[in-house]
Amino acid sequence: MSRMISGLAAACLAAVASPAAADMTNNVVKLGVLTDFSSIYADNSGKGSLQAVQMAVDEFGGNINGTPIEIVSADFQNKADVSMTIARRWIDQEQVDVIVDAPNSSIALAMAGLARDTDKVYLSGAVSSDITGKGCTPNSVQFAPDTYSFAAVAVRPLVERGMKSWFALTVDYALGHSMERDTKAIATANGAKWVGEIRFPFNTPDFSSFLLQAQSSGADTLAFATGGLDLQNAVRQAAEYGVGNSMNLVGLSVELLDAYKIGKDVLGGLYLTESWYWDQNDENRAFAKRFFDVIGKMPSRTQVATYSMARQYLAALKALGSDASGKAVVDQMKMLPVDDVYGRGGHVREDGRLIKDMFLAQVKTAAESAGEWDLYKILDTVPGEKAFRPVAESECPLLKQ
Repeated sequence: MSRMISGLAAACLAAVASPAAADMTNNVVKLGVLTDFSSIYADNSGKGSLQAVQMAVDEFGGNINGTPIEIVSADFQNKADVSMTIARRWIDQEQVDVIVDAPNSSIALAMAGLARDTDKVYLSGAVSSDITGKGCTPNSVQFAPDTYSFAAVAVRPLVERGMKSWFALTVDYALGHSMERDTKAIATANGAKWVGEIRFPFNTPDFSSFLLQAQSSGADTLAFATGGLDLQNAVRQAAEYGVGNSMNLVGLSVELLDAYKIGKDVLGGLYLTESWYWDQNDENRAFAKRFFDVIGKMPSRTQVATYSMARQYLAALKALGSDASGKAVVDQMKMLPVDDVYGRGGHVREDGRLIKDMFLAQVKTAAESAGEWDLYKILDTVPGEKAFRPVAESECPLLKQ
């Protein structure tokens, strides 16, 4: 109830007050979209994430209380040194107020720390649950699903459906480690046997030896603890080797554009966790059409989550009337209800985690699909309070104050 009252009070304050443009530092609100324009996450972030931020800005008429909004962007190249150099230049020299996206979990944790140390804001496009766990900061938020929710939404119901022994194919860096850890914990907690895992280097072209080891493990289910181009290559090669004939396949971090590029003939029947799907209702379809008309593709959940984060940031800024303190803006984001096409009915928890409904989905077969983008069937809805890590299990110090 206190959250609802606080959000209502903030909304009422915004309605009666119109802070002067001078309350914004340097008389501009500047968003820096640090994303992947050229590497393995380009499909699911990249130009689409930039367009998502632009759509949020457009909804505010390009200004906050008369102060113009400016967007800058850069390719982070999936390199920590490149990312930090860009981010520090943006903050120190170009007066960027908020960094958006950076869809690499190791880099995202560094961005969250930088936002805290400089009192700016980081809107994370990465999915490690550590971002709102042990790596949480009062200056960062995470709207895309995380590795805990990937496991909680998919693994628990699939174990109940009879998938009793699990093996993971894991990318060997923070994203994969976090995904594997959370999947193993939830599978075993629900009575499944964890047979094992094998880790592969980031940006691997040949998965043959890894897949053969998975097949020989004796597990009935193979979980792909990876994303982007690595995921696409691994799943394609799994189909070539007939892995799906002997194992159930679960794509913990499959995005819509992964499914589109791989194709229903290969992916049909694969289970996945989803937070947003373009064809769930009229509101989603309308948003997807606006996006498609510019980008030529349906939006990924990451891109819609990026839109939602940027929109919530701008709404908080409008209500607060100042961008002088990034922490204060994030505090305001937590007080306001999330009221958009992605997070409708959700709220931002004290650790920066958006709590919203999630979905267990399955890729349609070619025979089931009615069109090019008719890719998923939604099997179950999981309430946000069950989809994300409970407060009692969190390592985030913000939840223990």
